[in-house]
Amino acid sequence: MQRRLVLLLALGASALAPAGASEDAAWAALRRGAIALVRHADAPGTGDPPGWKLDDCSTQRNLSATGRADARALGEALRTRRIPISRVLSSPWCRCVDTARLMDLGPVQMEPTFSNAFVLSDRRDELTAGALAVLRGWKGPGTLLVVSHGSNILALTGRSPASGEVVVVSLDAQGDVRVEGTVLVKSR
Repeated sequence: MQRRLVLLLALGASALAPAGASEDAAWAALRRGAIALVRHADAPGTGDPPGWKLDDCSTQRNLSATGRADARALGEALRTRRIPISRVLSSPWCRCVDTARLMDLGPVQMEPTFSNAFVLSDRRDELTAGALAVLRGWKGPGTLLVVSHGSNILALTGRSPASGEVVVVSLDAQGDVRVEGTVLVKSR
């Protein structure tokens, strides 16, 4: 029995180690000017309500109070760690734009190729190809920060991020996306 407990504790500790290592690697990569792919902060629900309109935030799923606080906390964490954000791009969906603006890291530019690939599933391949072109075109200096949707980040990285999670990536010599690590900052 005691042997099983020791084994379970050892397995549990090893399962926790990669998450910390991933976060440390992510912060280090961001300091070197990697690309930050941010899933918008908490916006309860899935997709958007029927009849949503891109130019009318009242028809979309929007950030919760927790989401707004988490977006501010993530911006503060990036500033505190002196991450050199040079450019901020956002999906035109209100929850993404609001996340980017609340982070307060600089002017936010709408980039339609990061539009919601879940809602626009018939355009997923086109959106992903456009997003890859933007990432491949980034030469710095500093960090490119992109606020988008979970389905878009999944298509680019194979990772399904939590709300407000940052998937830090770089591009290899062939222009393929390589995940450096992840960061999740919460306000609470």
